[in-house]
Formats: sequence, C-alpha cells, structure tokens
Amino acid sequence: MPAICLPAYRIRRVTISIKMGCFRQFAFILPLMICPKCKYEKQDHDTDMMPGVCPACGIAFEKYRKSLQEKAKPLAPPATDELPPPLWQRFFHYACFMPSDRHEGAFWAHFVIYVCFVAWGLYFIAGGVDVLTLGTSFLHGIDQAFHAYGHIMFNPFGDFWELIGGSIFQVWAPLFPLVFFMVWQRDNFAASIMLWWCGQNFMDIAVYVADAPLQVVPLMAGEAARHDWAAWFGEADNLDGAAGVATLLFVIGTLVILLSNLWGAYLLWTEFHGRTKAPVQVVTEDETTL
Repeated sequence: MPAICLPAYRIRRVTISIKMGCFRQFAFILPLMICPKCKYEKQDHDTDMMPGVCPACGIAFEKYRKSLQEKAKPLAPPATDELPPPLWQRFFHYACFMPSDRHEGAFWAHFVIYVCFVAWGLYFIAGGVDVLTLGTSFLHGIDQAFHAYGHIMFNPFGDFWELIGGSIFQVWAPLFPLVFFMVWQRDNFAASIMLWWCGQNFMDIAVYVADAPLQVVPLMAGEAARHDWAAWFGEADNLDGAAGVATLLFVIGTLVILLSNLWGAYLLWTEFHGRTKAPVQVVTEDETTL
C-alpha cells in the first residue's frame, strides 16, 4: 500500500513533511518571522543576521515593540496653573447641594413646608417686637426650655455669663441640628429650616430684652425668678438701652429668617429642575389572573 504524503506547510520558507507509516502522520508548524515594521518575511538565505533583527530594515524587534508600547500609553494631562476655587464658592456649592434624583412627591412636600415657614416668618416679622405675636407661639415654650438649660451650662463661668448664657444657648440650639443635617445627612433643605428657627430665637430673645424695664412677661420659673436682662441692664444702670438692643436682635432675626427663605428657595429651584416621576408599574394579563 503506497504511503500517504502530508500536505507541506510553508514555515520560514522551510518545508517540513514527516511520514510515519500509512495511517499516522505528524506535522510541526513553526511561526513565521515577519518584521513588525516593514513586514519583511525572513528568507532561508538570511543567515548572517543577528537573531531578533530584521534583515531588510535592520530594526531590533524587541526595541521596536517597546517603542510602540510607549507611544500607546495615554498622555498625562497637561499641568495647569489654575488656582482652586475660593473658599466661599466651595461653601456655596456645598450648602446648595440638592439631590436631583428624588421622587416628584418629595419636591411637592418640600414646597408645602417651605410655603408654611415663609408665611409663619412673615407673620413674626410683621408683628414686630410684640409679646402677643411671639410669646403665644408654641415655639416660645420650646425656646424657653433651651434658654433654661443655657443658664445651667454657663453657671460655672460666673454670674455675668449665667445671666446671658440662657439667651446665648437659645440661639445656639438650632445650629446643632443645622450642622447635623448639612454635614452628616446632606439634607440642606432641613438645614435651611433650622436656620429659620435660629432667626425666630433672635426674635424671641428680643421680646425678652424689651421687657427688661417693665418685667411683665411671665417667666418660666415663676414670679420669684430673676429677669435676666433686667438684672443685666440694672447692673449696668442702663435700662433705657434695652429697647435699642431688642430692636437690634429683632433685625438680626429678620435677616436670618429672610436668608433661610432665600436658601430654601434656591434649593427648591434646584430640586424642581432635577425631579423625577415615579416609574409606572405595568401589570400583565398573566399577573392579573394569579
């Protein structure tokens, strides 16, 4: 039986055929040596060249390959001399951050809350330094609780700080939740409401200061309690100056409330442009039959 010849495989211009019996044949295939630059295929007579060097163009394969890899690397961005944004601009973007992927219902809930607090603040502002306007609000009782704790906290620092410590802590009290909402919760809208409350506390203290000469506002500890600002202005022998200080505190409270309203309005404007609607759930006929 004649032997079966394998088809020849052209490798490096070398033909290799191996015949081993009638039914078993094996062929060894070697890779082609082609220059990556000029695409020259090494011939049989190219025996005087160094290994890894192209006989046609003379480049070293390994060096050429490394140069291509270096060129393929992404270039570093050019160095710029631009200065970082100023601190006030960074704080503005931080304080005015508002998630834009909330449900549309969240926007309308914020809108209703905002309108209520704007109307409430305008009511306080229009009333002026009036005990009937500010003193009858349920917030007055909450403010007085923080006012009383302020006296206890500032008591170790002497009689002077104990007198004004209640009013100081009453203004500070809303700032703690403001920082909590703004930094930890990243809920700037809630933080704007806390700023509104801070302004209301300034107005509440203004009523207390204006009452120093008359002392007709009922105190939390009863009639036997000492009127803080009456004692403070009395020691300074300047009870007539209470009206000026009360007006100044009321103006500060008004500005703080208006600032909180502007802050909340900007946050609502941001949320309005980024609101999303709830996805509509599609119920198939198979689900209705279950």
